[in-house]
Amino acid sequence: MRGSRSIRRREPGEGGADWPASIPPLLRRVYTARGAIDQTQAQPRLTQLLPPDTLGGIDRAVELLATAIAANRRIVVVGDFDCDGATACAVGVRGLRMLGARDVNYAVPNRMVHGYGLSPALVDELAGQRPDLLITVDHGIACHAGIAAAKARGWQVLVTDHHLPGEALPPADVIVDPNLADDAFPSKHLAGVGVMFYVLLALRRRMREVGVFTNEQAPDLSALLDLVAVGTVADLVTLDINNRALVAAGLRRLRNGQGNAGLTALIEISRRDPSTLTAADVGFALAPRINAAGRLEDMALGIECLLCDEPSRARRLAEALDGINAERRGVQQQMVDEAEAALAAIEAVDHPARATVCLYREDWHPGVVGLVASKIKESLHRPAIAFAPSEPGSDLLRGSARSISGFHIRDVLAAIDIRHPGLIEKFGGHAMAAGLSLRASALPRFRAAFEAQAGDMLSPELLEDVVLSDGELAAEECRIDNALALRDGGPWGQGFPEPVFDGAFEVREWRVVGERHLRLDLIRLDDARARVAAIHFGGWDGTPPSGQVRIAYRLQPDDWRGGGAVQLVIVHREPLTAAAESGHRSEADALYRDAGPCMG
Repeated sequence: MRGSRSIRRREPGEGGADWPASIPPLLRRVYTARGAIDQTQAQPRLTQLLPPDTLGGIDRAVELLATAIAANRRIVVVGDFDCDGATACAVGVRGLRMLGARDVNYAVPNRMVHGYGLSPALVDELAGQRPDLLITVDHGIACHAGIAAAKARGWQVLVTDHHLPGEALPPADVIVDPNLADDAFPSKHLAGVGVMFYVLLALRRRMREVGVFTNEQAPDLSALLDLVAVGTVADLVTLDINNRALVAAGLRRLRNGQGNAGLTALIEISRRDPSTLTAADVGFALAPRINAAGRLEDMALGIECLLCDEPSRARRLAEALDGINAERRGVQQQMVDEAEAALAAIEAVDHPARATVCLYREDWHPGVVGLVASKIKESLHRPAIAFAPSEPGSDLLRGSARSISGFHIRDVLAAIDIRHPGLIEKFGGHAMAAGLSLRASALPRFRAAFEAQAGDMLSPELLEDVVLSDGELAAEECRIDNALALRDGGPWGQGFPEPVFDGAFEVREWRVVGERHLRLDLIRLDDARARVAAIHFGGWDGTPPSGQVRIAYRLQPDDWRGGGAVQLVIVHREPLTAAAESGHRSEADALYRDAGPCMG
């Protein structure tokens, strides 16, 4: 089941663009390899945003909202228990208040009490608030029963979502979702928070047109872009030109100290430097702390942090989220250890060539199974689903799936549902991630159906775990100005990946840091005068690193050493073959004494 990992070079991009001198040659090379032919594609600005006009349902959504605001109707924004849903909820509440809504509140389901999205149970709980209009964010397209229950109470429902629809649409008053079959919006990659932001943009324009605001009086919705950036990065949607413009603008606000109090507190509590904040910092530091509330407790805590404008209270909320995230890491590590032990047992006796992984334990937490599936997928490069009881003692299982490129997991679940009607109780999601529920008694049948579907759809090439490299860096390119340009040249992410390079090195010194990481002192095999520090997070497996290695790495500023130093952040390490080693060792040995640090 476990495949080997290899490094493959990206195809070079087409040149010929008239790049400005402010973009260094290395960055131009990286951009063109990702299909960007000029600065407008490489570094898009807000002026390049697609207009909201072609979003299906946008005009009716604007009319619904404008009427509700004018009549002072009670609006409840219904969030979701992940970071995209939380930021979309905060954007909805903040934005509607900016546009004049005076009676706006929010609700968010508790995973253990209400289940996913706008459910009948959540509708019953909301009845006491007597809402006139519900707005779902980052969900709703699959909430047929909940929306029907809300409509039966006489409430209006506006669905804003980005998930793929099923065969039938729910009975909402209006649906705005760029992934509806007949939707003409050019980009299908908006996150849930992006869809809500677009609805607000269209609503503000309508209010200008009818005279509610003059151009000078209209609220500045760009103040919401910090939240839009965080939710978009966290949801791992493709960073096409439109999403990169949104994320870049949001990161600029955070770097300039213009972020809202909650995000500012989260940046501080995660010990990140706001002036150099990157999309990777959002993905690895901010998003997990927001997500933790929805995984283990109540996402209302996360949304409260994002809505908070008072710095001292925001700090207390951020500290609470940080504590929950620490607990989440402990639960996750235990579950991952148990998953790996189960996989080792399976591989020892059965199915060594399985294309999929499908795991379940009755004591796993349903809020953390997605993280377990993600870790297993990354480790094995196989589509993975992890299941847990929806609540203790229940025979209804909730599963979270993570997939590999080229294997559209939501479509896979749809195909299984067609072949085996009734096997899956409910499902939904994207190409790379999905959720589903089924009965415990159905798990063996589902596991077999999942493997069979993969057998029909997965080619051997898709099961190869490949690290795509932007090629080698010459010794003179390994300097601080290039490291800073690469860091600041993003946002990097899904569909526009962070630059990775590869090369052959001699390991001169190494040591374990923490319990799982390796710090290495390397020299280049083609130029032993170039000595460089490297770090391999999670790279210690108990085996000393080979003397000569080929690595794939990111070039980054070494903030710990400072002074213009750089370091290589290793993403993959493998021994050099004997053939590759020949001819290098003597030069490296002879020049080692004179090797200096690789610094700008």
